[in-house]
Amino acid sequence: MTLSSRMLRPVDPGLVSQALEVAGRLAGDATDVITATAGRGARPTTKESPFDWVTDTDRTLERHTRRVLAAEFPGIPVVGEEYGDDSGAEHAEYRWVVDPVDGTANYVAGIPWCSYSLALVDADGPVVSVVADPYRGQVYSAGRGRGARANGALVRVPECAGTAGAIVCTELTGGDAWPGMARFVERAARAHSGTRILGSSALAVTQVALGHAVAAVLDGYREWDVAGALGIATEAGAVILDRRGRQATLPLDGMLVAAPTVADDVLGWWTGAQEE
Repeated sequence: MTLSSRMLRPVDPGLVSQALEVAGRLAGDATDVITATAGRGARPTTKESPFDWVTDTDRTLERHTRRVLAAEFPGIPVVGEEYGDDSGAEHAEYRWVVDPVDGTANYVAGIPWCSYSLALVDADGPVVSVVADPYRGQVYSAGRGRGARANGALVRVPECAGTAGAIVCTELTGGDAWPGMARFVERAARAHSGTRILGSSALAVTQVALGHAVAAVLDGYREWDVAGALGIATEAGAVILDRRGRQATLPLDGMLVAAPTVADDVLGWWTGAQEE
């Protein structure tokens, strides 16, 4: 059974509408900037490791996002990858969570697979979510209880008979394979499912909502990597489980996002691979 957004606390409809409009506008701005600059003199530097890129675009988009949100939603703090947490964000009723470029290494290399992610989050998880997929000209969005959309068209996780012949996404953790990752890939292959590591956690989760993949397993990430995509997956009807198999809206220590009919199978691959 999926965790319906209707089981979560209600939110002022006016706030949801305003947040969807502003977040969509910011996603459009990010799409323009990313497509205009990707792979062309992005002037990258590194943070914690040689593969942990940060660029002028990351910083510029996050500053722009923060300026717009401060003007439109005064009093709601922002949590971002490049500039950290606003004062009081941890205990605020609502907070904005932004990742200006998820998949920065792909962006630097000019590989067409990165995203902009923004979510309004409360204690129950994402309230409003937007993920921009610049290279495909798509903006995915969701509001609690309002469904998930791709460029305005409603999307739902399609029914699937099983994992055979299907795609399962995962991602590295901090540039490294996570414990049991090779065994997970082997288990998926034995079930005739293909595993893909594409370089953007937000887009990996979004592929499940769109029906391009039947599941995504993320063993490690930060809140800003996934908050936007999880709201979209929830509203599209995906199952979201933590590493112990419990339903959650925003798990922060490993997650499985899956079509409901295959969630148990993929969870078994994941947990079994880590126990071997």
